[in-house]
Amino acid sequence: MGLHRLGSVTIGVPNVAETAAYYADFGLTTRADGWFATRDGGDQLRLVAAPTRRLVELRVGVDDPDDLGRVAANLRRLGVPVEADARTLTAYEQTTGVRAVLQVEPRVAQPEVPPTPYNGPGRIERAGTRAPGILRADPVRPRKLGHAVLGTTDFAATTAFFRDGLGFRTSDLIGDVGIFLRCSTDHHNLLVLAAPVAFLHHTSWQVDDVDDVGRGASAMLDGHPERHVWGLGRHHAGSNFFWYLKDPAGNFAEYYSDMDAVPDDQLWTPETLEGAKGLFNWGPPPPPSFLHPDDLAALMTGAHSR
Repeated sequence: MGLHRLGSVTIGVPNVAETAAYYADFGLTTRADGWFATRDGGDQLRLVAAPTRRLVELRVGVDDPDDLGRVAANLRRLGVPVEADARTLTAYEQTTGVRAVLQVEPRVAQPEVPPTPYNGPGRIERAGTRAPGILRADPVRPRKLGHAVLGTTDFAATTAFFRDGLGFRTSDLIGDVGIFLRCSTDHHNLLVLAAPVAFLHHTSWQVDDVDDVGRGASAMLDGHPERHVWGLGRHHAGSNFFWYLKDPAGNFAEYYSDMDAVPDDQLWTPETLEGAKGLFNWGPPPPPSFLHPDDLAALMTGAHSR
């Protein structure tokens, strides 16, 4: 696969300073140039002023200029205008207005972290000491940006742009209203959902393990119970542990760990998920606001509501 990672997202919000403070609390590192960085992925989030919350830009890493040429040809066959130079390609998904930027860049190799020792029946991996998850005192810092979820009013067109144009691979589907797409070895880097308005549903950020999912969420909720959305649970698509929180602009942000990996496309068979499997395998049921965010009506009319 010439595509090798989800590089960054740019999110438009009407309250940049307030939202920036939230992502600093979330564990991202604030940079002097306005970017937020993860531990392994570098600069991966930028906030810009916008009348309503939306996904403005999505950047994807590719291996070489030949990859850009193939993507440009695919997009032109779809009738999508392309701007390109030797190392960058830019195109707009016409339904949502999202700017997709593909850039030639080195692959990021995450440092190998020893697995967390968990005891089990007949298996003692941790003897004579308490579990690491309750001994850790340092704040949770996301390792990398994992994926974004984009609502669209034209599911077929948006899917075609990312899958047939940019070259994302299909991992799983939710009936005929959702598709999990990947541009790396992660199970998904983008979920496209049919929706009554184009909007950003959530971004998702990798942490070390389920303990850090819980520790991160607990720290975010300390003094801010209004941030809670849904969790703790485990998804079926991707298999990852999750906990969702809400930023001050209304976007959801997910801590996740233990995502499925697809290093060989031939070894993965996409599944069409129906019912609860399309959302989760275990955990509390999702609240109505997760499926239909409270500000959807305001977004549809062009007004902002928290």
